Amino acid sequence: MNQPQMTETIVLGGGCFWCLEAVYDQVKGVTDVVSGYAGGTVRNPTYKQVCAGRTGHAEVVQVTFDPTVITRRDILEIFFDIHDPTTLNRQGHDVGTQYRSAIFYQSETQRAEAEGIIRDLIEAGVHRSQIVTEVTELDVFYPAEGYHQEYFANNPAQPYCRAVVGPKVAKFQKHHADRLKFVL
Repeated sequence: MNQPQMTETIVLGGGCFWCLEAVYDQVKGVTDVVSGYAGGTVRNPTYKQVCAGRTGHAEVVQVTFDPTVITRRDILEIFFDIHDPTTLNRQGHDVGTQYRSAIFYQSETQRAEAEGIIRDLIEAGVHRSQIVTEVTELDVFYPAEGYHQEYFANNPAQPYCRAVVGPKVAKFQKHHADRLKFVL
């Protein structure tokens, strides 16, 4: 008799959710990635509201993974490798609190792991500047509108995807080839 698969979810914000979703979609052990919003005060926000910067929400991804295939630490290592955790409310040309670096934890274990990896990165001197990643308990995750889901997969020729998302995906593939679902 087959055992039911156990999964875990974690919510991560590292700039534009299209970038994070495109990377995590390729990670072995990740079973689902949903772009959305978290960390703000407006209920059921829209993309337009979040982009205006007045909701308090960050663009995030909800990553569901099988911890028997990939660890929470692996998920977080990828997160810290594919975005800049030292720029406050900014990733590249995307500026505003909606693009902040954030980990929205759903358990004390997730909180401790997030704080632990940040401590390890600081001690190792990986970044020249201070890590500003916010580690906050998740209140509510709101899925983004349907057209944002699988955005890069559905719009690879879109200029932002070619200029920003594509290079992040390529960096991930180069640095984490052993974590890919498929061989390129």
